[in-house]
Amino acid sequence: MISFPNAKINLGLDVIERRNDGYHNISSCFYPIPLKDILEINLSKAFSFNKSGLQIPGDERENLVVKAYKILKKDFDLPPVSIHLHKNIPMQSGLGGGSSDGAYTLRMLNGLFELFLDNSVISDYALKLGSDCPFFIYNVPSIITGKGEEVEEIAFDLNGYIICIVKPDVSISTPNAYQNIQPGNPDYPVSTILSDQDMGNWKEMLKNDFEKVIINIHPELSELKSRLYRMGALYVSMTGSGSAFYGIFKDPPSFKGAFPDNYFIWLGNL
Repeated sequence: MISFPNAKINLGLDVIERRNDGYHNISSCFYPIPLKDILEINLSKAFSFNKSGLQIPGDERENLVVKAYKILKKDFDLPPVSIHLHKNIPMQSGLGGGSSDGAYTLRMLNGLFELFLDNSVISDYALKLGSDCPFFIYNVPSIITGKGEEVEEIAFDLNGYIICIVKPDVSISTPNAYQNIQPGNPDYPVSTILSDQDMGNWKEMLKNDFEKVIINIHPELSELKSRLYRMGALYVSMTGSGSAFYGIFKDPPSFKGAFPDNYFIWLGNL
């Protein structure tokens, strides 16, 4: 069985307050994009996890794909499987690739072994993997609140636009990003800004609270953002708490010589 876990972007990200459990309450719009990993799961005589593509750092036992299998195996008598993950979505970029891989693993195991779990139950398992994971169970444009686990589908469509993802050779850990955030209520809630779908207002109103913090640490990212605007982007923002920026275009831009060779660049249709 093969699936294609996709990335997401954040249309606005407000860090509203620190919670008593150490997490933060946020408000954001998660929007799925067609940058995808490849995930294959098959029955096997023994459990195995293999990977290819972009480098995945860290202990393999901590990979969300492996954790997803183990979480379900605790409650269901799952036989061993072989899992192969081909990584196209860069790590620590704010694109949610790891969360998507974990959520898709749950969905695939649910189908492969006919567990007949509905989305609300699978979402509960996904939350055990991470705050962003429940979104990828539903995988539609959604307003995300709470610590990331509250998912409310919205009628919002960027079909017809072109998106460019640019990630420099900079990796940002989510815990480190949160350490420097000053929470607070936004002037304009994300849901209000997106309600009229007027992209002309986004540059001044639709903000990612992490962006200023990360640019202070890595000032070269400010030039990256400015360059995407000079190339004709209608809106540019950092996504999540990572170092990747996206630009939304009406017409395909030219990237020849625009960014260093060690930058990750991806262009796709929304």
